[in-house]
Amino acid sequence: MKESYLLRCGDCTEKLKEINENSIDLVLTDPPYNLGLFMKKRETNLGALRSNHFAASDWDHMDQCDWEKKLDVFFSESARVIKTKGALIIFVAIIKAETVINIAQKHGFYYKTTGIWHKTNPMPRNMNLHFINSTESWIYFINNGKTGAFNNNGKAIHDFYESGGIGMGEKKDGKHPTQKPISLMEHFVKLLSNEGDTVLDPFMGGGSSGIAAVKNNRKFYGIELNKEYFKMSDLRIKKASKDKTP
Repeated sequence: MKESYLLRCGDCTEKLKEINENSIDLVLTDPPYNLGLFMKKRETNLGALRSNHFAASDWDHMDQCDWEKKLDVFFSESARVIKTKGALIIFVAIIKAETVINIAQKHGFYYKTTGIWHKTNPMPRNMNLHFINSTESWIYFINNGKTGAFNNNGKAIHDFYESGGIGMGEKKDGKHPTQKPISLMEHFVKLLSNEGDTVLDPFMGGGSSGIAAVKNNRKFYGIELNKEYFKMSDLRIKKASKDKTP
């Protein structure tokens, strides 16, 4: 990559094959959790939810076997393109964690830990019926090794990150239904990669991972299937890149 970032629109299981092996330092990604069909079978008050909620999205209701096959290709290609001892952070639904870990280990990834992003301002949906959903899980892997870059600067780093959701400033160029805050993605970019490294997100969505990368002097390679979200990411990352230009 000659530029600070490179974006591709298409299916990551195909686009990943275009990336050179041993060229990526960190994969930071938030793929579909594949909970759509599961949610629709439960009493989740979906009729009152916004139309772009993930449970109503066609990209989140694959057959479980098909979803696992996609994940298998993703981890196979990720193992090829990530450098030895490079890191991979993947956001997952906690009920899918064991499946994700098993598939990753099959392709040589070393499981480090499972952590939590705690949202301090979650939607209080169904608050009088059950616990408010205020957390999302992530899993940390190392490719072909047991440890890699970990820029903790001598400080203890806990296995959770706490923040609010995306602010209004992060919505002005569009909003993805499962968009992550830039600060959350920066947390992993700064901790698990170094300046000049290359960060890859095969499920780019709203582009927060790309903004976090270019803001912190990393190169970024992003892949997104949906054309609308791809344009949104392209615009957001382009602005972030220009802001970095002296």
